[in-house]
Amino acid sequence: MSPTLVRHQLPHSGSIRCDDPPAPDRSRRTRDWAEIQERMLLPLYEAAYDRLGIGPGTRLLGLGCGSGLALLLAAARGAQVSGVDADESRLELARERLTPEGGPEHTRLVSGGLEAAAPGDAAFNVVTAFHPVGCVGTVEGLTASLTAAAGLAERGSAVVLGGWGPVERCATAGVLGVAQRLADPRGDCAVGSAGGWPSGRDDLEELADRAGLRPDGSGRVACPFGYADPASAVRGLLSTGLFDAALEVTEERQVEKELAEALHPYQRADGTVWMPNVFRYLIARTR
Repeated sequence: MSPTLVRHQLPHSGSIRCDDPPAPDRSRRTRDWAEIQERMLLPLYEAAYDRLGIGPGTRLLGLGCGSGLALLLAAARGAQVSGVDADESRLELARERLTPEGGPEHTRLVSGGLEAAAPGDAAFNVVTAFHPVGCVGTVEGLTASLTAAAGLAERGSAVVLGGWGPVERCATAGVLGVAQRLADPRGDCAVGSAGGWPSGRDDLEELADRAGLRPDGSGRVACPFGYADPASAVRGLLSTGLFDAALEVTEERQVEKELAEALHPYQRADGTVWMPNVFRYLIARTR
């Protein structure tokens, strides 16, 4: 099965909006995500893959695959991978990573639903939904996507869900509070420190239950966010999509200024920025 990358709009409704920024900003932020921010979650990917023994024989579907780092790591272990994402520019970068020759024989980019990602020869046996950062829509929309993905997987297949660990162990939670405050100064909209992604102790289990999945283990892993300097930190965090709502109502310069101020306590003497975080993953099974 050749790697398949599908442009898929995750269902969403309610108060969380994921409107795309203008094209130049979107392109810049896509590159910043791929070059600065995405690697921060590498320990999460590796921990889950080690736990599941990802390798030859794995047929993996990545929901919200972004620019493809998690898929690339799975492919390097011998897995057959497919990915879906709502962001066309991130998918293009994933294509560059997974199919450096760029030929259509190596990958397909299909505009449509999850069914377009289904392998032709066998069902998926692993589904991942890693990203607790980034714009993923509402819990209801994510539940619908997981339910649809489970329908493309073998019975008993592993489904990996990612989320923030305890708030007190995630230094970045306070910095992300800037996004919520600027987007909703009156505090009427509960966006949450993880942009709507489950982050409480039992939220991943509740999400799995909503999608008809059976929890089958969990783990925690340190995922510190480290940057060469404050400017890189600002660019990386803005690339997550968590500040998009703030940028709709506040000038970008002001958002950057307040974000830089929030990062100041985490700047080291050598100018680098370091924020310890703990992330959590849940392994569930399709029924």
